[in-house]
Amino acid sequence: MSAALGTEDRERLLAGTHHDPHSVLGAHPVPGGVAVRALRPYALGVAVLAGDLQLELTHDGQGFFSGLLPLREVPEYRLEVAYEGTVVRADDPYRFLPALGDLDLHLIGEGRHEELWRALGAEPMTHQGVEGTRFTVWAPDARGVRVAGGFDFWDGTAYPMRSLGGTGVWELFVPGVGEGELYKFEITRPDGSRTLRADPLARRTEVPPATSSVVHASHYEWGDAEWLARRGERPAHEAPFSVYEVHLPSWRPGLTYRQLADQLPAYVADLGFTHVELMPVAEHPFGGSWGYQVTGFYAPTARLGTPDDFKYLVDALHRAGIGVIMDWVPAHFPRDAWALAEFDGRPLYEHSDPLRAAHPDWGTLEFDFGRREVRNFLVANAVYWCEEFHVDGLRVDAVASMLYLDYSREPGQWTPNEHGGRENLDAVAFLQEMNATVYRRVPGVVTVAEESTAWDGVTRATHHRGPSGFGGLGFGLKWNMGWMHDSLQYMSHDPVHRAHHHGEMTFSMVYAYSENYVLPLSHDEVVHGKKSLVSKMPGDWWRQRADLRAYLAFMWSHPGKQLLFMGQEFAQGTEWSEERGPDWWLLDPSYGAAADHRGVLDLVRDLNSRYRAAPALWERDAHPDGFEWITGDAADDNVLAFLRRAADGTPLLAVSNFSPVVRHDYRLGVPADVPAWRETLNTDATRYGGSGVVHPAPLPPSPTPWHGRPSSVRLTLPPLATVWLSPA
Repeated sequence: MSAALGTEDRERLLAGTHHDPHSVLGAHPVPGGVAVRALRPYALGVAVLAGDLQLELTHDGQGFFSGLLPLREVPEYRLEVAYEGTVVRADDPYRFLPALGDLDLHLIGEGRHEELWRALGAEPMTHQGVEGTRFTVWAPDARGVRVAGGFDFWDGTAYPMRSLGGTGVWELFVPGVGEGELYKFEITRPDGSRTLRADPLARRTEVPPATSSVVHASHYEWGDAEWLARRGERPAHEAPFSVYEVHLPSWRPGLTYRQLADQLPAYVADLGFTHVELMPVAEHPFGGSWGYQVTGFYAPTARLGTPDDFKYLVDALHRAGIGVIMDWVPAHFPRDAWALAEFDGRPLYEHSDPLRAAHPDWGTLEFDFGRREVRNFLVANAVYWCEEFHVDGLRVDAVASMLYLDYSREPGQWTPNEHGGRENLDAVAFLQEMNATVYRRVPGVVTVAEESTAWDGVTRATHHRGPSGFGGLGFGLKWNMGWMHDSLQYMSHDPVHRAHHHGEMTFSMVYAYSENYVLPLSHDEVVHGKKSLVSKMPGDWWRQRADLRAYLAFMWSHPGKQLLFMGQEFAQGTEWSEERGPDWWLLDPSYGAAADHRGVLDLVRDLNSRYRAAPALWERDAHPDGFEWITGDAADDNVLAFLRRAADGTPLLAVSNFSPVVRHDYRLGVPADVPAWRETLNTDATRYGGSGVVHPAPLPPSPTPWHGRPSSVRLTLPPLATVWLSPA
């Protein structure tokens, strides 16, 4: 009998619409022997090698080859394929059982596979004793899926995948394909057209603008066990937490991950920051998006090296005692035709409702948080970065745009939820699940929300319901956007007008304990015409630097954690540009004003040092008993004074004078139980570039009541300066 395929199977295979190619390709017992069929479009001939038996298959046209082995059972066999100028011996992909287990498929179907990256994507492995790569992809609407790559001349015809049950997962084990191979999935859409797509679960990609996925297996051996063991000793909101925000490609333009590992940890450690926050590292096609338009959610950008190279950088930071927070962007994704948009021919990762799918601000698409497989894709991704790359936390971008159905939408452009409200219930459930899963699986990490509204309970536990009826979102920390906007607005005013805006510096204390806050001076505040921090300050160059120094010390003493973007630590005068990075030349001793910039840099170093040594500044950040106003209403003087207290009650007195005049004999009420105060930081010190109005000797209080307290001290307040005093 003939072993050739029937017309229908041939047509479906050639059209890329066969759901079960393993049932017709490969070797199968038939009456009279074992039929062997192969699809090799460019082959001149194909032979089957089974022990001592060799059978030349018949070419049935269109790349199909078939033959009948005179055997009763399917043997171990290989194919010998002759191409023009070469002969290749290889195992037949269609003689292998599925390389994905039933439990994996069940968990994927339930949307509960917390290690999704181990089940989907490209996984080099040994399967049935043969080395190769298992390719798996979720594409439930596809009529067929094939693997295309460098190993098949980017023609997926010879490598159709099989559909595994009703999960929408397609699978193929390809022998002989190993690490470093380029690949994509060739998907036949419901309308019969085809699209070539990068792997949503690719762990490595080509360097943009190339878009292929790369087969990858990690071989990195970590050296940060000690760091991981102790990073969770204190919850983040009760620990010192000062963050240096970095855009890796432009911090020192041209450096790779491994070269950055030689410089960044030493620089950050010298300045005393506890953490770095990396702007998005996941692969993105357009560098000008700074990483916020992600196409490769499971792959560190190849611009700077391999995934193992990125692990090397994280490891180096950990070994230097520095935590790593990574920006994570589940709010949206770009529309690139080779990526996630209409991945299998219909809306899949995005919402099926066009009004819900389109992100109004960025021309991108929003995830369908109500679809369990999409939610699984994102929750597992959060876990992936924490577990596989040892990152210590995720700063979640644009949370507000996820939480509200009417975000940046006009009436008629959105539909209320089932209760008639504007809350995106699917997004709320997703964020709760993500936070609960990450905290359960990865002890010691922290999640941080960039959330710009007054949503109730961003940092409340997911099982605690608030007045709104929603459980908390479960984040560890939240960016305090209100403090940032108000305080920068105040600082931008000329001191003569600041008295009329005093509330912009005090209002944050009205809600300071509603969430666990981070005070962010991020990249967003030093681009797009907003000016750098020092350039926001009014007056001449001396006043600008003095204002900046006073403001930073006020920030470091205010309840909440700190975040400062690169370049601002040395008073860079120009806005940040991703093309050139910080203006490091300002610190070069040959530059005439280098001392001015080094003065601010020295202050930031001392701020972090004094901050870490003073539990009063971080231990009770989230508790009202950690803060007491001394005077919050001295608007005409432009003065703010308050006490911070550690858990054991030890105080620190912080005083800011945001006017350019020296205020002599300025009396402040203080606790009666401190016999003397000593100045531990003064932003007007000459080493920082100030005028040198300092207090070298201890300051004993007098029994004169003031500000409602039994004792008081008299200070000389330096101009445009912040002073910290501690018990002597």
